[in-house]
Amino acid sequence: MAIKKVTQHPSQNEALIFERSQTGRIGYRLPKLDVEAADIDDIVPAELRRDDDLEGVPEVSEVDVIRHFTRMSTWNYSIDLGVYPLGSCTMKYNSRLNEKVARIGGFAGLHPLAPEEESQGALELIYRLQQDLAEITGLPGVSLQPAAGAQGEMTGVMLIRAFLDKRDGEAAKDRRVMLIPDSAHGTNPASAALAGFSVKTIRSTPEGLTDMDHLRELCQVGDVAGVMFTNPNTVGIFEKNIKEICEVIHTAGGLVYMDGANMNALVGVARPGDMGVDVIHLNLHKTFSTPHGGGGPGCGPCLCSAELAEFLPVPRVVKDSHAPSQSRFRLDYDAPDSIGRVKAFFGNFGMMVRALSYIYTHGNTGLKEATETAVLNARYLSHKLEGAYDKPYEADPMHEVIFSHKNQSKRGIVTLDIAKRLIDYGFHPMTVYFPLVVEGAMLIEPTESVGRADLDAFVDAMLSIDREIDEDHELVHNAPHSTRIGRLDEAAAARKPVLRWKPDMEVSARSA
Repeated sequence: MAIKKVTQHPSQNEALIFERSQTGRIGYRLPKLDVEAADIDDIVPAELRRDDDLEGVPEVSEVDVIRHFTRMSTWNYSIDLGVYPLGSCTMKYNSRLNEKVARIGGFAGLHPLAPEEESQGALELIYRLQQDLAEITGLPGVSLQPAAGAQGEMTGVMLIRAFLDKRDGEAAKDRRVMLIPDSAHGTNPASAALAGFSVKTIRSTPEGLTDMDHLRELCQVGDVAGVMFTNPNTVGIFEKNIKEICEVIHTAGGLVYMDGANMNALVGVARPGDMGVDVIHLNLHKTFSTPHGGGGPGCGPCLCSAELAEFLPVPRVVKDSHAPSQSRFRLDYDAPDSIGRVKAFFGNFGMMVRALSYIYTHGNTGLKEATETAVLNARYLSHKLEGAYDKPYEADPMHEVIFSHKNQSKRGIVTLDIAKRLIDYGFHPMTVYFPLVVEGAMLIEPTESVGRADLDAFVDAMLSIDREIDEDHELVHNAPHSTRIGRLDEAAAARKPVLRWKPDMEVSARSA
């Protein structure tokens, strides 16, 4: 291999661990057997054992493995390196203190089947988090069981279904329509469908708000079970008619579900329960600084009004008022109208530890300050980028701001080009092409974790990209240039994915 330029490492294109394999290399050494030897046939039946002498498994040394995976880890973009301006999903920095607390031995090592008398610390922690989230949202019924925001959302819609079925009896079958705004998250209609509802879409106004006339029109039919909406909504604007929306739905006999995805703009400032909301889910990874993504583990608490609390999942953590000590906690299964369990055991406990740590670290004033800073940062970006980039809605944004590629598309550059070029400047791209109500959408959320210097650097990058369109059009159109691979054929990757390595995969890839 010839080194033709100075780089961070001579290996620019890391070979797969399979390709690094060399016959005879060993990366481990087993200790001497210190117990009586046993016949393998008595331990693992022959039909369950491989008989190919591990053919195809890489033969590599320890240093091969360490360098391979360490190099790849340094190529990943992470929240520890820079800004994740994803408008569709709050990506705030996760304090290491929260991680340290979650690793306390009594919490991290607690067995999920441990009896209540040996789990009092964990049960009290869950109880306290429930109380705090109830206070933050203004909704007294709480379940921490759902394992993700989408599951918390589905749980909330199931509560609405259970409530209507009990209230209306047989007539409930005629109330099976869920109203959802056209800018909603994709999980909203999916959750409604899973709970047995059909969906009707509410139009948005040119100002980016819910069309109240259309909402009233949809409610006149008499089949409305409820509405699912996000506030601030998905274009980053606070629904100023929120109380009126709730009143219209309640008058029509339905219930109001609020997607809590954007609570980062409300915590400590406004409570959904005070607005008339009946059910909400929270994303602990978005609003309360627990780990995000990777398929979990996650936690998506579901909260509701007092009249829906009887339908919450079981078991529920309650303070035992009959115990000699008033500080004893227990799991309560006595809820005949519960929708049942939605997650094994009580959910993902480690996320709850982190969330309570975040809440206690900030306190009342700190949570409010975080919210105000998140909104301020988004408005700062809105002000700095407006003009160069088209801002489809005039209203001041809350925690996120949306732009379109309208100004750039006239010059042959679209949102995807801008996002790819942003990678060359060292930033993770913003959310692109969502929500669908804005053509060429660029949804940006800086969060409260970003300081002024990073905000200015992001602004400089975005403005520089806009200038580059006129100065060197192809530079933007063909970005990124600093990554180890360029643009992929995303359609081909989705339709003909290569999911496992084979010795002749390069040949087969070229022929695909």
